[in-house]
Amino acid sequence: MRRRVAPSVLAADFGRLHEQVREVVDAGAEVIHVDIMDGHFVPTFSMGPSVLEALRDLDVLLDVHLMVERPERHVATFASAGATNITIHAEATPHLDYTIHAIQDAGCTAGVAITPSTPVEALAEIRGELWSALCMTVNPGWGGQRFIPASLDKIRRLRALIGPDVELEVDGGIDVETAAPCAEAGASLFVAGTSVFGTPDPGAAFRQVSSEAGCS
Repeated sequence: MRRRVAPSVLAADFGRLHEQVREVVDAGAEVIHVDIMDGHFVPTFSMGPSVLEALRDLDVLLDVHLMVERPERHVATFASAGATNITIHAEATPHLDYTIHAIQDAGCTAGVAITPSTPVEALAEIRGELWSALCMTVNPGWGGQRFIPASLDKIRRLRALIGPDVELEVDGGIDVETAAPCAEAGASLFVAGTSVFGTPDPGAAFRQVSSEAGCS
């Protein structure tokens, strides 16, 4: 599967959001990652559907990561706002299969994320429904955290579980040092926030992380 870096707008300058995202798109980004946090599932708040509306004129895949409780209640809103893929957390709803199908019925592809303490087997029963499986390589809710080294073994086990045709997304502490080991472990989609938008030149930073990840 072709590897790609998905810059995360959580780390962008929101006063220059469209401009900064345009910089990474011009540098080759095909996927933009949008983190939605509700202050309940994770302790922090972040953006809402208006961010998607501001970006949907760009020719990119908008990868929405719902770090929210009961995500089934919010699928329609984010699908209407322009999401291409919607990723929900296995830990956030008792109705995982139902929510995956609600995402698909809304016209989006579906992903499921697991936190560092959740075993990969949580995805065993729904892996055939997924566009992506997201392995959190930090604890969700805060940007700028350090990559958890034990994640590499988990990435390998997750790739073995989901097979070769599902995107294996890694999110948290992805930079020029961690991208290559994650790629070797089986990751194909690399969410990079601070390491891209936290630099003076997001376009150049995107290209550097992409190079380390072995993106074509």
